[in-house]
Amino acid sequence: MTKFSDLALDPRVLQAVAEAGYENPTPIQAQAIPHALQGRDVLGIAQTGTGKTASFVLPMITLLGQGRARARMPRSLVLAPTRELAAQVAENFDTYAKHTKLTKALLIGGVSFGEQDKLIDRGVDVLIATPGRLLDHFERGKLLLTGVQIMVVDEADRMLDMGFIPDIERIFQLTPFTRQTLFFSATMAPEIERITNTFLSNPAKIEVARQSTASTTIEQKLIQFTPTRKDRSFAEKRAVLRALIRAEGESCTNAIVFCNRKMDVDVVAKSLKAHGFNASPIHGDLDQSVRTRTLDGFRDGSVHLLIASDVAARGLDIPAVSHVFNFDVPSHPEDYVHRIGRTGRAGRLGKAYTIAVPSDEKYLSAIESLVKMPIPRGELPEGLDLASEASDRPREERSPRGGRDRNEGRDRGRSGGGRGERAPRDTPVEAPVVVAQPEPVQAEAPAPQPRRDERPRRDEERRSEGRSDERRGEDRRERRDDRRDDRRGGYRDDRGGPPVVGMGDHVPDFILRSFKIASAPTDETEDEMAASGTEG
Repeated sequence: MTKFSDLALDPRVLQAVAEAGYENPTPIQAQAIPHALQGRDVLGIAQTGTGKTASFVLPMITLLGQGRARARMPRSLVLAPTRELAAQVAENFDTYAKHTKLTKALLIGGVSFGEQDKLIDRGVDVLIATPGRLLDHFERGKLLLTGVQIMVVDEADRMLDMGFIPDIERIFQLTPFTRQTLFFSATMAPEIERITNTFLSNPAKIEVARQSTASTTIEQKLIQFTPTRKDRSFAEKRAVLRALIRAEGESCTNAIVFCNRKMDVDVVAKSLKAHGFNASPIHGDLDQSVRTRTLDGFRDGSVHLLIASDVAARGLDIPAVSHVFNFDVPSHPEDYVHRIGRTGRAGRLGKAYTIAVPSDEKYLSAIESLVKMPIPRGELPEGLDLASEASDRPREERSPRGGRDRNEGRDRGRSGGGRGERAPRDTPVEAPVVVAQPEPVQAEAPAPQPRRDERPRRDEERRSEGRSDERRGEDRRERRDDRRDDRRGGYRDDRGGPPVVGMGDHVPDFILRSFKIASAPTDETEDEMAASGTEG
């Protein structure tokens, strides 16, 4: 059996490998490292979890042992599709290069440009970056790629899925033609094959496993069910997920739950937390500090369930993942291989469950066609009642019928005197006499607008004051008849004058007042008025 000591690596690298606890290389490492040390281009195709990262990190450290980096001109470049994978490559470099004086820089999003510029200005031997952030530094004039001797593209098929292929082609054109290129991927799509034919020179093609195959150490199960109602599909899938996790019991030491959409990641994580599970979400919209903290918690065991989008499906080396749950069937069949490849790593046994509904049939057919085998079918956990379990409220907080209490919202609306009391129907109701009183006109501050949740209740109070819920229609007609009777009888003023007819319910106050008719002026009065006018 081949050992690392047989691969002509730098003695300092071999010392670091031995301290890390490794003695025998994996098949991809045993075949790729000799070709890389000879300076040849390498095209490596291997399923996830086979040790591709060390396949290029170890020879890279050995080849860069001689020489010195210049400012803003890295000697080697490693491209990774996600921040997490780039950070993992950086960790591998720190582990295996700790006995050398090689320097590195990590260029990923979510970190300030200033700190990264300082590292580049000093000069780095290894530059590890995501394509977008690398081009950002280049366009700002902070980086030159003309000194790159070794270029590595890791998880190339994921680059294709994330739309990085145009950026990869541009980066290739910015590097010297004489560079050595190491190209690694789990699958070989036609677009990736075109790039390798264009930018790789007579590569050594290494394929240690058939393309798109799952590890034999992974026990796969497909759980299919038909929702009771179409609009309850999402809730019932959450119930199935919780039942599967409970059924695994203590054997589920930790697990990754994959969803297709970022918003579903948050919903599933909150649902599991509400039912007492230790779960945390991770997806591309979270800050890098939050993503790093969540991954660190999952590695050290403080986080039991990692709810993730496909940003975490590629390249994350967490060896002790016992289970993988596909909450959604992936729309790209290659993603299925990468997702379940998070478990069963380094010779360990793992389990992968996939939850499917009838609408996922076309995706399942594509997956089974890719892996060249049917996914074994499993049964729903015993005792699972979807009608009662499909709720994000814990069981002890539900009503006896298993759902939300129907009177809960009604009682909440009636609290605080929301509805007025009305006299019984046989009690005569007297229509009040409405007299409009003149009020002084003054400027008033606008009344504060009620809060959104108070408006419906206040409107209901005004509409329902003095009425009974059971006889609302009858009461309306009675009050209408009473108003008609009042209008027929007319309104009288306080002094008992004749009724005013035809003015409706609201009579202006000046009409109800009486006026005294003054007598005609006399001759003396006219003379006095004339005299006063003359004097004026």
